[in-house]
Amino acid sequence: MNYTILMKIRWVTMLLLLHWAARGHAKEHFSYNSSIVQAYQKAVALRLDESAAILARLKNQDPQNLAVYHIENYLDFFRLYINEDAAEYAVLKKHLDQRLAKIKAGDQQSPYYLYAQGDIFLQWSLVKLKFGDYMGAFSHAGKAYRLLSKNQERFPQFMPNYKDLGLLHALVGTIPDNYQWGIKLLGGMQGSIAQGKAELEKVLRHARQNEDFLFADETVVYYAFMVLHLENDADAAWKILQNQHLDVAKNPLHCFLKASVALRSGHNDEAIAMLSKYSKPGGAMDFPMLEFQLGLAKLRRLDADAAPHFSNFLARFRGRNNIKEAYQKLAWTELIKGNATGYKRYLQLCSQKGVADFGPDKNAQEEAQSGLLPEAVLVRARLLFDGGYFQTAYDLLKEKENYRWPNKAVQLEYTYRQGRVLHGMARWDEAMTLYRKTIAEGRETTYYYACNAALQAGLICELRKDYPQARRYFQLCLAMRPSDYRTSLHQSAKAPKRAWVKRVSQAFGL
Repeated sequence: MNYTILMKIRWVTMLLLLHWAARGHAKEHFSYNSSIVQAYQKAVALRLDESAAILARLKNQDPQNLAVYHIENYLDFFRLYINEDAAEYAVLKKHLDQRLAKIKAGDQQSPYYLYAQGDIFLQWSLVKLKFGDYMGAFSHAGKAYRLLSKNQERFPQFMPNYKDLGLLHALVGTIPDNYQWGIKLLGGMQGSIAQGKAELEKVLRHARQNEDFLFADETVVYYAFMVLHLENDADAAWKILQNQHLDVAKNPLHCFLKASVALRSGHNDEAIAMLSKYSKPGGAMDFPMLEFQLGLAKLRRLDADAAPHFSNFLARFRGRNNIKEAYQKLAWTELIKGNATGYKRYLQLCSQKGVADFGPDKNAQEEAQSGLLPEAVLVRARLLFDGGYFQTAYDLLKEKENYRWPNKAVQLEYTYRQGRVLHGMARWDEAMTLYRKTIAEGRETTYYYACNAALQAGLICELRKDYPQARRYFQLCLAMRPSDYRTSLHQSAKAPKRAWVKRVSQAFGL
């Protein structure tokens, strides 16, 4: 063989060997580069197909970058959590083990090695909770906690850890008594709302000082969720979101979050405005819950065109939850028009459709099964109060001041509704009088009016810095066992606000 040809073959062989060796020793890594950032941003804007395309391209260009599988999990999370499609869940749940296997082959010295695993387990625990798999939800939350805690010990300055641990520590501090068995599945996990808030505030401070922190918006969502649902302080949550640059016109998650807080904090007109202006961008996934929110906001203002939004929600939504509540709200649209037949027709559908796993659906189901026709004026007053239209609700109830109600239960609700409206108007002395009357007349009943009256009286006493009296009212609330709203009322009584508003202001510079 010609010597020159032989040398060429040797050189080609060496180059091939070096290439294969390089590929064989290419180290799996976690690189949250500009393409990963773009894929993440597309995902949290619910442009899931666009995010998936970026990630697919990255798998070809940089197959050793395991950050792809972390961000890819967001796509499954949003699809399942928003759509609640059981068939989709059966297909996508197999991805969990596949992604974890990929990530476990990564660089164990990277702070993202354990974090990515923990974050994926946390997302799947929330998905399993949504689908009613409480055992799986607790188990996965426990796995997330152990991975994240270990990572925190190894990398105490790694901020993404605190985002997830903050949420977990806060949630474990609010597990209701009937789910205490789940604590064992959490593997000794302990925490409190105060601990969780402090950890999330730490992340938010870091995000303010580091504008390129990838998970800043996600942390704000967790924080606002905690303020709204765990601390039950909708006003503080609204202040938080007012200081954030949320694209409510084009980002469905931003619109949903801000509308959720607006609906809970008496900013009903703002909710209607933002939900009406929202237009689904091309490429974004459908989010039927926005239709539900718009229907609810309009119903609370007693608008005549609320019903079509609930009907649109029911036509587009493939999931399990909020179905019964949507039919209940359609029934209320008929009731406040004076159409008892229409009310009963929708409540019959309420009893037949959906599931009663969570509070609003449970309450709708109980109303459907009661066979009782509510007083339309009290439903109107309740809706107006929930929308923050206190003066209108007050005037409506004032007209019935000398009305003879058909039974003691309705009279009790009337007294309670008066107290709530006066509380909303900051007429605290008058509200306290009516709360005490509600407690005296309703504490032995199964209605929630007396239980919430005790809670609200306690909150007024806290605002007045009368902490011993507040504690007595909270204990009274916990001693009552109403058939409706018990869990949420008791959680609120266990976690009073105290200096919360001050801490929110410090965290966000308000």
